Amino acid sequence: MEVRRTAPVKLDVPDQRREDFHESAQRFLHCANRATAFCWDDTNYKACVTANSTARDALYDELRAETDLTANLVQEGIRRAVQAVTGCVERWKQAKRVSQPEFTSWSMVYDKRSATFYRDKVSLSTVNGRIECDFELPSDSHSPTPYEEYVLSEDFEFRASTLQYDKATDEFYFHITTRKYDSENQRDKHTEISADTGQQTVLGIDLGVNSLAVASTGRFWNGDGYDHWCREFEKRRGEMQQQGTQAAHNALLRLGKQEEAWRKQSLHTVATEIVTEAVEHECDVIVFEDLTDIRDRLPQAKWHHIWAFRRLVEYVKYLGVKPRGFTVLGKHRTRRRI
Repeated sequence: MEVRRTAPVKLDVPDQRREDFHESAQRFLHCANRATAFCWDDTNYKACVTANSTARDALYDELRAETDLTANLVQEGIRRAVQAVTGCVERWKQAKRVSQPEFTSWSMVYDKRSATFYRDKVSLSTVNGRIECDFELPSDSHSPTPYEEYVLSEDFEFRASTLQYDKATDEFYFHITTRKYDSENQRDKHTEISADTGQQTVLGIDLGVNSLAVASTGRFWNGDGYDHWCREFEKRRGEMQQQGTQAAHNALLRLGKQEEAWRKQSLHTVATEIVTEAVEHECDVIVFEDLTDIRDRLPQAKWHHIWAFRRLVEYVKYLGVKPRGFTVLGKHRTRRRI
């Protein structure tokens, strides 16, 4: 069985090189959106390009000249677009409403050639050469961090990973994706995982430091919007509680129902996208991070993200296990269907 895990690590980026990352990210988004425009067709899903080789052959030279990005970053930008279009085509086939994908979130995808790892730092490609960034790791953790457990482990190998920027805190995070196989034979042959042979493909879902969830495929669900509305509801509750009137009390009860409905709808949307991610990558098992001792392992994680992550497991169970037949597991627990 193939297992993929993602370890989010905060980077210490030199002040004089931060703008290089921002410039590179803008050009990476340009690659992805240009490739999406090439691959998409509004009239018929059969006319959409879903082969990475077709898009790469048509766009690679042009995008290299337009962006000055390294070859690997250009290829990852094209691949991201093809994956997004492919996902939309699958929903289109099911008569679901779709539109041309558009990339706006700050992120870049690095493969093993554009990212070079050392024990406590990483070297990443940009439009202005490589940048070496130290990892900011907790020094007082009593249990292994995700970085120690997966990235430093000889059992796991590095896969394409995602660099993200948190605008609210002005910090960079590298979501390092790793993979391992249950047997050396699988590792050597890089065999395809199929249900016919009894093997299974695992989609790992971790809690992010600044994201609601991070998938082992490199996709993440940003928590900025969720955080904003949590603050808004908290602010409105405080204003009503200060009034102390019966009308304010009644309004407070209505607000509570509105907040619960909003949380349910928000998390239901994320859960649906997680199940869709598993379908698109032909996964059989969805494995969620065990949140035991999460405060020690990820002290910067927001409390409402932890709460939301627990609810996500319940929603994915409902959406994935019953209709789709997925197995949903906790990462460090016995393998059981929940």
